[in-house]
Formats: sequence, C-alpha cells, structure tokens
Amino acid sequence: WDYSGSGFDRGHLCPSADRDLTDADNAATFLLTNIMPQAPQLNQGIWAELEDYARSLVGDGNELYIIAGGYGSGGTGSQGGTTTTLANGAITVPARYWKVLLIMPNDDAPDIPRITSDTRVIAVDMPNTQAASALPWGQYRTSVDAIEASTGLNLLSRIPSTVQNDLEGGVDSGPTQ
Repeated sequence: WDYSGSGFDRGHLCPSADRDLTDADNAATFLLTNIMPQAPQLNQGIWAELEDYARSLVGDGNELYIIAGGYGSGGTGSQGGTTTTLANGAITVPARYWKVLLIMPNDDAPDIPRITSDTRVIAVDMPNTQAASALPWGQYRTSVDAIEASTGLNLLSRIPSTVQNDLEGGVDSGPTQ
C-alpha cells in the first residue's frame, strides 16, 4: 500500500521474469527487499529494455552476473515534482538507479579464472525520472569505477585486482540489441 498513489512503480532489482523456474524463486522477487520506488517511465521503459537485453544474452549462450541498486534521494514519478521518501519516511526514493552486468560464455569451468580483461561488462547509471526513457539505455553506460564513486561500494571485488582494474575502468561500447 505504501506505493499506491505515490506516482512510483514497485521496481524490481531482480526482475520476476529472471526467476521463473519455480514458484518459490519467482515469489522471492516480490519481497520488498528486492523492490524500490522507480519512476514508471524508467521502470517500464529503458530499465525493462535492459532486462530484456540481458535475457537475450542468456538466450545466446551466456551466463550473467548482475548487481543493481539505487543511490541518492529524490526521484520524479508520475505525479511530478521531487519525492524523497514514501511511507512517512520509511522508504527512500533513490535519485538514480544503477546496474552492472558481467557477461561470460556458458562453461562448466570455475568462473573467476575465466574472467579476463576482455570480459564484457555493462554498467549503467540512470536517473529515477519520467524523462529517463527519452534516451535508449545504452546512452546511460558508464564505468563501474564511476558507480563505485557514486555509491561507495566496491563491486567486482572477488576478481583479481589487475583484471578488476581493467574491467572497472572501461565503458562498454558493445551492441545494445
């Protein structure tokens, strides 16, 4: 109910369509720990298009590691203006959403040794606004380093430091469809 009439969607960080093997897996995507307030045009537009693209990469024979979140305070939903919280301050409305996708061909070998400086990493950082979908998701590509600087997180930290530095500093320029 905290989202009803708020102007924001219950945006999934891990989409329901990614966890449909069992009813229990799918139900877990609806826990509020996986849901954050997203501007409807962001959630139903380019965020969903990026999720569809990620699923197409899996369909092409890849496995993906995906990390996502939000940061900052204050988004613009369908009611206009800037909203900083919902539920009487209990839910922060992020100003921005980010997602990092590490993409590798399917293989039974251990993952970490297979990750090299040539492994494709897509990182995006999008505003939580209705206007976000005016641009295609590929226009929001950035480096993992930039997301780390904005969030204070240390992503891809299990990867050897020389490879991690190469992967985190680059901005993907690969296909978006």
